[in-house]
Amino acid sequence: MGGLQYSLGEIPFYGYELFKKQVEENSLYYGLNNTKNRGVAFFSNATYSWKRRYTINGTVRYEGTNRLGKSTKSRWLPTWNISGAWNAHEEDFFEALNPVLSNFTVRASYSLTADSGPFDVTNSAVDIRSVNPWRPSSGVRESGLTIESLENSDLTYEKKNEINIGFDAGFIDNRINVGFDWYTRDNYDLIGIVNTQGIGGEATKFGNVASMTSQGLELSISSTNIKTDNFSWRTNFIYSKTTNEVTELENRSRVIDLITGNGFARTGYPVRSIFSIPFEGLNSEGLPTFTNENGETTVSDIYFQERDNIDFLEYSGSADPTDIGGLGNTFTYKGFSLNVFASYSFGNVVRLNPIFNDEYTDLTAFPREFENRWVTPGDENFTDIPRIASARQVDNYGGSELDIAYNAYNYSTARIAKGDFIRLKQVTLGYQFDQSLIEKLKISSLSMSVNATNLFLLYSDKKLNGQDPEFFNSGGVASPLAKQITFSLRLGL
Repeated sequence: MGGLQYSLGEIPFYGYELFKKQVEENSLYYGLNNTKNRGVAFFSNATYSWKRRYTINGTVRYEGTNRLGKSTKSRWLPTWNISGAWNAHEEDFFEALNPVLSNFTVRASYSLTADSGPFDVTNSAVDIRSVNPWRPSSGVRESGLTIESLENSDLTYEKKNEINIGFDAGFIDNRINVGFDWYTRDNYDLIGIVNTQGIGGEATKFGNVASMTSQGLELSISSTNIKTDNFSWRTNFIYSKTTNEVTELENRSRVIDLITGNGFARTGYPVRSIFSIPFEGLNSEGLPTFTNENGETTVSDIYFQERDNIDFLEYSGSADPTDIGGLGNTFTYKGFSLNVFASYSFGNVVRLNPIFNDEYTDLTAFPREFENRWVTPGDENFTDIPRIASARQVDNYGGSELDIAYNAYNYSTARIAKGDFIRLKQVTLGYQFDQSLIEKLKISSLSMSVNATNLFLLYSDKKLNGQDPEFFNSGGVASPLAKQITFSLRLGL
């Protein structure tokens, strides 16, 4: 077993039984590999509470990992958190507020937390590997060395300062409960790929290249609206709002980076922003026209690899919704129960699927948009769907020029829709059989229910043409949400 370094902790030989099993079964039963990632952390926590009215908590953590730079300030980092709460309902004066205000708690926290970055971030020392370069003759062989990766000794943790303030309140003997939280976050030293000068053989490298800020609030309200011996009605409402902005980013984006995919980061915009080529309508031939990087109106003079002059692109919106939540109502009457829950999402846009391609399959040969495409002169006044180019136009413009035009249309402002939606998410109808019947049948319980999920959209942008806005948010890698109806019968013996 030549090459194994026993002095460095390697195993000098394999057991005979393992080797025999591998040969006989022609399978790799036993292997040897090195684990390069190491991490360690130490923490301390302290909590003090006085008369259940005031509580303060503090945590200090010191951690390190070899995934980051070699310098002490990069590889090791102290983090901390301090939080407190005031239970106002434990105060003597609170009795005067009952029953209007049943309980009230105020919370606040301030922290510095850290993360070692994406899972594929590694920063070991210079990694040099042996190779056998290609030679025109198989009889000519020579060994060589290649640099697999370089070290960035200054690579350090992604850090986040966060302030969180909130309260919990109960009203009218806790028949109405309200929870509210507001937070602001300052993320810095975020890790990403940065272009280098290529020294040492690597054109890109992981580095601390970005900073961003984010703010948000979360609100939850639950109430018992009606409660009698035979009937009750409860409501739950959830609302969350989040905004963010990239404040620093060391990267040179291309036009193609900003207009494709599910959002791209750019300084001064949300972290997953969608940009579009400005669409200027159809010309008299039914072909799309745009504003290019020089401010000119053109059919095909657009350079998708442009890096220096990208301000002509139009910001369409964020791929992430800013406002999300849900509303649920539960009704009970004797043995019957009905639960109706609707979810909602607002504040984002989606890039519609490309409709023009250089070739089509049976599934994409005739998208719905083609029903309203340009057909005859004058249609440009009523539609923004280009024509399917004729053979004469292909000869006049050239196939490659029309490829650019149609591709630009796919990623233009004309192919943006709102991602807002309201969905009837779940409806459940149940019945709990009367106890007298259960006793006669000599069983412990008997109930039945019908549950329907993802029934339909109550609201969505008509420009989606029936496509599911939540499916767009998944990046097209998940199955569309399917309707499901389930009948259940529960019998306890």
